[in-house]
Amino acid sequence: MGAHEICKLITDSKNPGFAKIKTGLDADQCKAARRIHGLGIQSDWRRYYPMGRLMGHIVGFTGFENQGLGGIELQYNKQLCGLSGQNTFFADAFRRPIRLKKQDSILTDGVGIILTLDATIQQFARAELLKQYKDYEAESAVAIVAEPKTGAILAIVSLPDFDPNNIRSTDPDNLKNRAIADAFEPGSLLKPIAVAIAIDAGAIAQDEKIFCENGNYRGKGFGRIGEYEGHKFADLSVREILVKSSNIGMAKIGQKTERDKLYKGLRRFGFGKKTSLELPGQASGLLWPVKNWTGYSETRIPFGQEISVTAIQLVQAFCILANGGRPVQPHLVKAMVDSDGEIIKLKQQTPTVDFVVKPKIANWIVTDAMVGVVNEGTASRAKLKKWQVFGKTGTANIAKSTEKGYDEDAYVASFVAGAPAHDPAVLVLVSVRKPNVWLGKGYSGGVVAAPAAAKILEKTLNYLEKNQ
Repeated sequence: MGAHEICKLITDSKNPGFAKIKTGLDADQCKAARRIHGLGIQSDWRRYYPMGRLMGHIVGFTGFENQGLGGIELQYNKQLCGLSGQNTFFADAFRRPIRLKKQDSILTDGVGIILTLDATIQQFARAELLKQYKDYEAESAVAIVAEPKTGAILAIVSLPDFDPNNIRSTDPDNLKNRAIADAFEPGSLLKPIAVAIAIDAGAIAQDEKIFCENGNYRGKGFGRIGEYEGHKFADLSVREILVKSSNIGMAKIGQKTERDKLYKGLRRFGFGKKTSLELPGQASGLLWPVKNWTGYSETRIPFGQEISVTAIQLVQAFCILANGGRPVQPHLVKAMVDSDGEIIKLKQQTPTVDFVVKPKIANWIVTDAMVGVVNEGTASRAKLKKWQVFGKTGTANIAKSTEKGYDEDAYVASFVAGAPAHDPAVLVLVSVRKPNVWLGKGYSGGVVAAPAAAKILEKTLNYLEKNQ
């Protein structure tokens, strides 16, 4: 900055007797500035984040003026900042205060915020996710760990990530928390949810058999539907449809379910709207209203196409199933504490329904069908010796951005798992976007996501000392 520019700043009537010419100086720069006549150094508090990139996406970061610009820092900026105090005094000729004229405001410290996150579990999740992210040369990846009965979030990891202590040199794209901001077609992850809705609505019976057309189902108004890797299934029970992950079976279940009931059921599970999680930047996903549905909608949505969701929405939905069909609201804030150490009461949202689906149905989905997926189906890599795991894999093609159809070389590989199955204590979701198919190591949810989710689940259960 030239001398004439500095002079202009000093004489500007907007400046309070001085002009700020540079911020964010390091120690050496401050030392050099003090040697120059007419320059002064103004010190201020600055945030330091001891956990760095481990908690970057959740805690967030601040700007030079300590204003929250991301994560909890942004969401609760007003509460964290507190209130500045200002008094006006009468003064004598020597600027000594004589008496108070008025008190404009009282200095109030900001609150402390206690999160549900556990740094140890966060490290478990990040380490396992980072391994898969690198090994499969993925575009991005997310992992979430939750308590299914309370909705408390124990870990959220989004890769690539960033260090909030070094925000100026961070790629802006890395600032996005993909666990809440990226919407994608869930693929087969949606199947247990759709089945629960259909049974609850009376559209199908739990023990019903459905003919799966030997791998080739076509008809007027909904086109052709096939099975993953060309599988050919004949008669399958509803349980077998989930265990074998039959697209045709799910399409027929969708046709048996009234569109309005399927739509309302998906909304009750939390799709098509933001969750209650206390973080900015959430996406709502996409669930078209019934008036926009076609024959393609009722046959594709049940197996996770023509609907987009976020990872946190999926966690909420599977927490509901694992909680016996009772509503669950994901949350990060455990408590707020004022400057006197007093707990500030948090406002809790009241669920609008007692049950999203009947407990008997939710329990059967979790303890029978989803256990079968792990023990007999597509998620064999998620088995654990000490605990019975329930889970569901999802492998979804990514739609092309410039034309109709799907990119056959681009997938989102996902897996959701929980344990112990009879009394779920922990639920884990892992989703990896665009694993490199040309590596030849596989790209499905069962191959890419399930091993990481199982390791996160096992480490967390051991750490929490949960028994079978």
